[in-house]
Amino acid sequence: MTSSPSALLTDKYELTMLAAALHGGTAHRRTTFEVFARRLPDGRRYGVTAGTARFVEALAQFRFDADILDELSDFCDHETLEFLSSYRFTGDIDGYPEGELYFPGSPVLSVHGTFAQCVILETLALSIFNHDCAVASAAARMVSAADGRPLIEMGSRRTHEQAAVAAARAAYLAGFAGSSNLQAQRSYGVPALGTSAHAFTLLHTRAGQSRAEWEKAAFRAQIEALGVDTTLLVDTYDITAGVAHAIEVAGPGLGAVRIDSGDLGVLARQVRLQLDQLGATETGIVVSGDLDEFGIAALRAEPVDSYGVGTSVVTGSGAPTAGMVYKLVEVDGIPVEKRSAHKQSHGGRKEALRLARTTGTLVEEVVYPAGAPPEAPDGLVARTLTQPIVRAGEPVGDLTLHSARERAARGLTQLPWDGLSLSRGEPAIPTRLIATVPTR
Repeated sequence: MTSSPSALLTDKYELTMLAAALHGGTAHRRTTFEVFARRLPDGRRYGVTAGTARFVEALAQFRFDADILDELSDFCDHETLEFLSSYRFTGDIDGYPEGELYFPGSPVLSVHGTFAQCVILETLALSIFNHDCAVASAAARMVSAADGRPLIEMGSRRTHEQAAVAAARAAYLAGFAGSSNLQAQRSYGVPALGTSAHAFTLLHTRAGQSRAEWEKAAFRAQIEALGVDTTLLVDTYDITAGVAHAIEVAGPGLGAVRIDSGDLGVLARQVRLQLDQLGATETGIVVSGDLDEFGIAALRAEPVDSYGVGTSVVTGSGAPTAGMVYKLVEVDGIPVEKRSAHKQSHGGRKEALRLARTTGTLVEEVVYPAGAPPEAPDGLVARTLTQPIVRAGEPVGDLTLHSARERAARGLTQLPWDGLSLSRGEPAIPTRLIATVPTR
C-alpha cells in the first residue's frame, strides 16, 4: 500500500479521543455527527454547498499505512494503532447534494457510524467544506452580479497550489464559465481558459523599434499561433493605441480584447466605441483586475462581455471560511447537544426540506427529526433536501460536477429577489427547527 496523505489530514486530538474511547469501551457506540453553519458570514444571505464529492473521494483514500502508523506510535498505544491499521469507513453519510443552497442550521452533512469511525473525520470534512463552500458562495454572488455574462476564475497565483484546484472546481460549480487552472481541467473537467499576459507583449521589445512595433509583433505572433478568435491584452502601453494595433493585425474578426487596469467602466465604453468605429462590432471586451462581486455589479451597465476574477473568488471574497462545524448530535439513538454560549448545537439525527410557492420562489427551510417530515402547508410545495451520499462506506447517488452546477443555477433562480442583494441583511429565507428533544 502506498502512503496516503489524507490519512494525516487530521488533528491530533481526534486520535487521542479515539485512543481514550477504545481504552474506555465507548469507541463502538453508534453515533451521528453533523456538519452545519451556525450563521452565515457577515453580509451573506445564503451559502452554496460544495465539497461533497471531494470529501467522498478523500474518504476512500483515508488509510493508515505502515509509515504513517510508525509516525503515530510516538503517542498512540498499540490498541489504537491496531484499529487504525485496518481503518475503513463503513458507515452511512447523508446530506445536501452539491450545489444546493444552505442557510444557518442546515444539516449539510450527517455522518453515521461508530464513534471511532466518525470522530477522526472531523478535520477532513471541515477543511474541505469550509473552503469549498466559501469559494462557491462567493462565486455565486459574482455570477448573480454578472447578470448572465461569463466569468473566468483566474486566482491560482493567489492561493495555495492545491487550494487553487479546489477553488477552480467550486467556482465552476457556482456558475463560472471556466478557470485558468490546467489541473482543474485534468482533475474535474473544468474548462481551461486563457491567452497571454503583459510579459508576452514585453517579450517583443527590440532595440531600434517603437512600442507600436513591439506590440504589433506580439499580437501577430499570438494570432498566428492561436487564431483570430483569441483575446489580445491591449493595456500594456496605451489602450487606445493597443486597440488600434489589435484590429490592424487581426482584422475586425478579432475574438476579444482584454483590459486589466485603470477605470474599467470608463475604459470599456471608450474601447467599445473605438472597436465599433474600426468595424470590429463583434469583438468582445474582457475586463480583469482585482474584481469582486461589488466591482462586477458596478460594471453591469457597461459594455463588458466577460470578467476575469482572481484573488477575491479564491479567498471567498472576504469570507475565506464558511464557518462550518462538525458536532456530535446522537449517541446510540439518544439526542445529545452542546449548550455552550454562542456555540449551541441541536441534538438528534436530522433531515431537512425546503418550502416554496407554486411559482418556485423559496419561502422557508425546515429542519426536522430524521424520518418525520412535516406536511407542507396549503399553497406551498415541499422538496426534500437530505439525500443518501454514502451507504456502508460506498458512494451512492449522483456526485457529478455537472449536476451540482445545474443545481446551483436552479437554486439562485428560486431565491426571493432580495435574497440576491449584495447588501447586508437577514438570510434569504428563514430556517425553522422542529426540536428533537424538549427544551430543558
